[in-house]
Amino acid sequence: MHDVIIIGAGHNGLVCGAYLAKAGFKTLILERRGIIGGACVTESPWPGYKVSSASYLMSLMQPKIILDLDLKRHGLEVIPSTPTTVLLDGGRCFTFWPDEERLAREIAAISPRDARALPDYRVNLNRLAPFIRDIIWETPPNISSRRVGELIRSARFAARYFKYRHLFDELYDIMTMSADAYLRRWFENDTVIALFGYYVTGGGTNASMTMPATAFSCIRPMVRDNTTPAGGGGFVRGGMGALSASIASSGRESGLEIRADAPVKRVVVERGRATGVELADGEIIRAKCVASNANAKTTFLKLMAPSELPVAFRAKVGAIRTRSAVFKVHLGVSALPQYTAFAPTSDLAYPSSIRIGSSVAYLEKAFDDAKHGVMSDEPFLTIMAPSLHDPSLAPPGEHLLSIFGGHVAYQDDPDGLEQIRVKLLDRVLTVIERHAPGFRSHVLHSEVLTPNDIEARFDLPNGHVHHGDLTLDQAFTNRPVGGYADYRTPVPGLYLSSSSVHPGGGVTGVPGHNAAREIMRDLGR
Repeated sequence: MHDVIIIGAGHNGLVCGAYLAKAGFKTLILERRGIIGGACVTESPWPGYKVSSASYLMSLMQPKIILDLDLKRHGLEVIPSTPTTVLLDGGRCFTFWPDEERLAREIAAISPRDARALPDYRVNLNRLAPFIRDIIWETPPNISSRRVGELIRSARFAARYFKYRHLFDELYDIMTMSADAYLRRWFENDTVIALFGYYVTGGGTNASMTMPATAFSCIRPMVRDNTTPAGGGGFVRGGMGALSASIASSGRESGLEIRADAPVKRVVVERGRATGVELADGEIIRAKCVASNANAKTTFLKLMAPSELPVAFRAKVGAIRTRSAVFKVHLGVSALPQYTAFAPTSDLAYPSSIRIGSSVAYLEKAFDDAKHGVMSDEPFLTIMAPSLHDPSLAPPGEHLLSIFGGHVAYQDDPDGLEQIRVKLLDRVLTVIERHAPGFRSHVLHSEVLTPNDIEARFDLPNGHVHHGDLTLDQAFTNRPVGGYADYRTPVPGLYLSSSSVHPGGGVTGVPGHNAAREIMRDLGR
């Protein structure tokens, strides 16, 4: 019998399994698809191409995990991307240079006053970053519990974070304010505010910059410390699936077992405890405990009978906000877009990271369209050209473009999805051609993934890349729901290790790491 069975070989499930295996636990991961990686995967929709179908850039994967699991020795190679370039109105562009003085000069070309405000803004975020980097590793306490053990745990948590008491007001603001209002404390120009607030929409959360509790997006990119021996972020050589493969290799070295094409039908619950799983073919596999790397709605509403869970708990899970409106488009092209606003320099011959959506009004309009159930006329776009740095991703003489954009409403009635895909591709190409005339003629292959397609392929609820909105009411002690944020569930022996738990979505590996820690505690190590 296994010590632990993990449902799903997404990157968090693999991280969880690798840590458990290295600690000596007999661990089995069961993956429903024929390939491992979940949404952190490389696929080949056309001959000669390797496409990162969902996640497309390694920006938040935690250095601790990379070093703990020795992922570089297991094949992980990260290639730095060029600084992000934003296409502005009026035939101009803006580049996020890593050097602050050079970045300030870019801002000064738009607003001299905002350029002068940049250092104060950066100082503010740098003051808050240590708190964010600490708290992601915490197991959220159950602050509403009256049990002695939970009261002690809450008290210890408060004691650990007492050192941040002087930042309480600022932390409260960045957790509760809208990104637009928060950024206006420093900046006044609409374009500058859109540049720094883009991650609200461009990061995959179904929200707009003017909605409350979106200011956290301004600091979220700083969750990762890029100054450690693990190195910085960037493109993964071979696509994002190579990151998943390196985690799997690390785990297998310690005895981790992974089975693909093994969809789980249900969690086996006997005498009120999770004791294994039943596969779609009827096979039952036993274990001391089960960890689900699936999203919370799949885990509790599809893989378990209603009678096995408290009614109130099921209701809260069903109410998790998972509606999404982001999409992906992959293009195989004979030539890269030639952006009229971009002029090559000695240190930036061509930008491998381009953004379209340079005003608050533009981003708000894109969100409003989807909010009313229609496709945006002017979608925001993040356009990556990974083959510029990794030629193995495309055939010789060709390139791969990976486009993340929004917004397209999730369809409750999936009939007509093919027409939506055709229409969406046309709108994406129209927006690109506005900045790179004639680009459409270079498109050789295309793949369009609507929110419905993302849900179907990767089991992301309603296509939500984070398993649910990353807002204060769905974070920390409320993720996935209040009272069950400690990676455990109402069923003893059943744990959650996916992006549905703290600290949420993104390719960080932290939910898997933290879940493994709690499983080890409960199993006595």
